[in-house]
Amino acid sequence: MIAKKTPEEIAVLKECGAKLARILREVKEYATVGMSTQDLNDKALALAEEYGVEPVLLGYHPDFADFPYPAGICISVNDTVQHGVPSEEEILKEGDVINLDMSIGYKGLITDSGITFGLGEVDDEARKLIEVTREALALGIKQAKPGNHIGDISNAIQTLVESRGFSLVEVLCGHGVGYAVHEEPNIPNQGRAGTGPEIEVGHVYAIEPIVNVGGPDVWFDDDGDGYSIYTKDKSRSAHFEHSVAITEDGPVILTKE
Repeated sequence: MIAKKTPEEIAVLKECGAKLARILREVKEYATVGMSTQDLNDKALALAEEYGVEPVLLGYHPDFADFPYPAGICISVNDTVQHGVPSEEEILKEGDVINLDMSIGYKGLITDSGITFGLGEVDDEARKLIEVTREALALGIKQAKPGNHIGDISNAIQTLVESRGFSLVEVLCGHGVGYAVHEEPNIPNQGRAGTGPEIEVGHVYAIEPIVNVGGPDVWFDDDGDGYSIYTKDKSRSAHFEHSVAITEDGPVILTKE
């Protein structure tokens, strides 16, 4: 069952999303060589308090985990694909590829967004990885219009990424969002056009291509921090994510300033 949001709820989600976009931008601008990922988490939590929003990942307990998530933001660096747990021991270096992924609550509703950036001077491969991932998200969002199907989003992302020589993480996907961090439907980053649930007015999706330089295989750090996911071949990974509302006029990006 895909929960539909009212126009009034979508208006609140747009307020929430603008605050989240601002927080991610300010954390990105704050990041400096020599900082720890814990420093970035502390900044994100301070901004959440400043903007009057709830960092809903802090204490979030998904079914797969043995304990609640211990931070307010996921910070995944280089070969960390997703769900990286901030740490005082993880120090940022020149050329790192850094992903910030955060969910916030505001007036009882939730948005989810992520950005990837290179710290300082990055190599050509990293620049291409980041740009292709950003472009894949834009193409996926373009397909999120009434009458299309989830597979149209998936296929647009897959076609672009694979044509540029990168791979997509198959075991992670986008999802519905709004009343909770994760709702129906799942939104894979691979698929056939015209398949899957129909896209309808009132749906709100978190669309999020997750792109690897190397192969698509990943491993889960169950014996370490319990959350981080890494590329098996140690290649770098990137992720961009927007919360998107489906309206009669097409998709509206909620998580932008």
